[in-house]
Amino acid sequence: MDISERFWNTSLEELKQGYIQESDSYICLLCGEKIENGIIYPYDGIFYEAERYMRIHIESTHQSVFDYLINLDKKLTGLTDHQNQLLRLFYQGKGDKEVQAEMGIGSTSTIRHHRFALKERERQAKIFLTLMELLKEKDQYAPAFVPPHKTAKMIDDRYAVTEAEQREIIKKFLPEGINGRLTQFPPKEKQRLIIIREIKGKFEKDRIYTEKEINQILEDIHEDYALIRRYLIEYGFIERKSDGSQYWLKK
Repeated sequence: MDISERFWNTSLEELKQGYIQESDSYICLLCGEKIENGIIYPYDGIFYEAERYMRIHIESTHQSVFDYLINLDKKLTGLTDHQNQLLRLFYQGKGDKEVQAEMGIGSTSTIRHHRFALKERERQAKIFLTLMELLKEKDQYAPAFVPPHKTAKMIDDRYAVTEAEQREIIKKFLPEGINGRLTQFPPKEKQRLIIIREIKGKFEKDRIYTEKEINQILEDIHEDYALIRRYLIEYGFIERKSDGSQYWLKK
């Protein structure tokens, strides 16, 4: 299962802790790191069992689940920049007066109003989540949508893709899979997103690539490898250094 699928399909409690247990492993919901159960892992001269080591991984790699989530694109969190900053300051344990001084807005009563508004939103979210859970039991015609990847830079209509659509488009443009070649570069944005997301599977997690290596891999799929490379970056699948010397899969 893709890490984005695990991320979106997990329970609230699992998402809060940042990892899940599957079979004999603990899997980080934030980056896909897998820690095998039954193995003792060293960190800073101390040995830890698997689940404790997974928590250390989240702290050392992502700082915290809160920090990871608050840094997601606003299209995923639904937060305005103003709300995002408020939540960051509240999470740091700052009082209303400190928040008001740091943000330079209104008064302490203004900050209390923002706290109340956020609590209202939390209550609304609980009701909405409950409604959606109940809807699943009755809506027999609801299509299965492919969840957007967590590193998406912009969520729009291109991401309204059903699993059936995805299968059809991949079969049309990549009939031999990612080890074959594109029949043509897709003309529509939604088709491009699906195909680029599939091509992303040719790259290894935690590996650093040179631009030459990226180009060689992509040239096996399509002659215009620079175009494919640009879309991998534009859609948020691959990150690179500003000088183009190193490329890697985003987590």
